[in-house]
Amino acid sequence: MALTREFKDTVMELCKDPAYRKALLLEALESYLEGDIVVGNSMLRDYLNGTQSFKEVAKKMPMAEPSLRRMLSAKGNATAKNIFLLFKLCQDREGIHSADEFLGQVA
Repeated sequence: MALTREFKDTVMELCKDPAYRKALLLEALESYLEGDIVVGNSMLRDYLNGTQSFKEVAKKMPMAEPSLRRMLSAKGNATAKNIFLLFKLCQDREGIHSADEFLGQVA
């Protein structure tokens, strides 16, 4: 199902808040750890869309932007190496430098 314009605008607006962006990343990580790959992919996709950083992150991975988008699709099949690199790049964007700092955002 395609996302509505209203939903995309809402995500973009919410992603202006650093706490929301960090919570989105943490929820994505928790989804992956619980085995819900589709939800984890969706949350990372929302993060990258909301921060308008698909192009920048793809370049740093390095991979083509369409490949990154496919990797995070509902049927995406990313390697662990690519998922961990993606999380590292997203954490760097948010200024998170350790797992304690990342997980401390929740408490």
